[in-house]
Amino acid sequence: MHVRDLIGESVAGMLARPVRSALTTLGTVLGITTLVVTLGVAATAGNQIVGRFDELVATAITVEVPEQEFEPLVEWTAIDRLTRLRGVESAAAVAESDDGSNLSVRSNDIVDPSRVTTQSLTVLAATTGLPEAARGRMLQGRFYDTGHVRRGDRVAVIGDQAARALGVTRLDRSPAIFIGRHAYTVIGIMGDLRRERNLSTAVIVPPTAGRQFGLRDVTRVLVNTTLGAAGLIAGQAPAALSPGNADMLHVVAPPSPTRARDQAQDDVNALFLILGLVSLVVGAVGIANVTLVTVMERVPEIGLRRALGAARRHIAAQFLLESTLIGLIGGVVGAALGVVTVVAVAAARQWTPLLDVRLAIAAPVAGAVVGLLAGLYPALRGARMEPVDALR
Repeated sequence: MHVRDLIGESVAGMLARPVRSALTTLGTVLGITTLVVTLGVAATAGNQIVGRFDELVATAITVEVPEQEFEPLVEWTAIDRLTRLRGVESAAAVAESDDGSNLSVRSNDIVDPSRVTTQSLTVLAATTGLPEAARGRMLQGRFYDTGHVRRGDRVAVIGDQAARALGVTRLDRSPAIFIGRHAYTVIGIMGDLRRERNLSTAVIVPPTAGRQFGLRDVTRVLVNTTLGAAGLIAGQAPAALSPGNADMLHVVAPPSPTRARDQAQDDVNALFLILGLVSLVVGAVGIANVTLVTVMERVPEIGLRRALGAARRHIAAQFLLESTLIGLIGGVVGAALGVVTVVAVAAARQWTPLLDVRLAIAAPVAGAVVGLLAGLYPALRGARMEPVDALR
């Protein structure tokens, strides 16, 4: 049989039952579309995961400052030198001590035995850039500024959970809290912390006011850098904070995110790839089922063609080509729908769509291969029929 005749017979066989052929093609279209969409959305979503991972993890540095008996290693004013480094977005110095842990804090000066008005909270001192360094925001009021620090004002900022525990819900009347016997005016409530979440249960005071709680020396420095600058700033921060004792400071820098990032993206891709392959298998089963039914319906035609001299390879080739063409058409349509869907999803989520061009090109080929494999058994079954049995 000439190749042209084989193609003509296959196309005629498909067009003889257009509705059935369309429904059979639909199975491949859904499978290929699902495969392209899942892989495309996985790549796009994986890119967003990587961006969030880099933003929240790969830019955070902590400098641990050991305690010294005489002179502090890091002065409070050293933060100004640190923030001048290129690549530093925000930084804050924090002082914590055992004396400031579990202090008695209450929101009024009245002792009421019938109510629990006293809370055990941690009091710490910090510089004015703490909200940005902790990646939080002021839910109410504001954070204290350099004027409060310079004057030694007795002001405080409390975390959102500490505010609920103390019953502080409004700041328009300048509420006060009592730390021991000393009153402090609450000027702000801080929350939505993405770093140092323990601050939500703490009371934060200026460094000048924290001395009476043993918060004299800096114990930690929080640094946020631009993306990609963490390694450089980790090496420069000790010298900027304590030029003469840089080797005594311990820097906790984020590990390289490349390996963890790649593993996370590979896991997402593998998950969506499995889902896409399952959909593709479902489409292949549909093609095999319909092709087998077609072979059974065309038994008299097969017998007549065999009686007129058609060899088994001609019968097998005809049905294989029909199923391959169905898979190819479904692959082309499915790839187009998949690309459009990925772009639409990315646009709706305001993401940058990522789609491998090789996937869009390989999708029609995959559809044709699926059609070929799905039609293999029906074609062989039709080819094995004897002319006399088929005509009978």
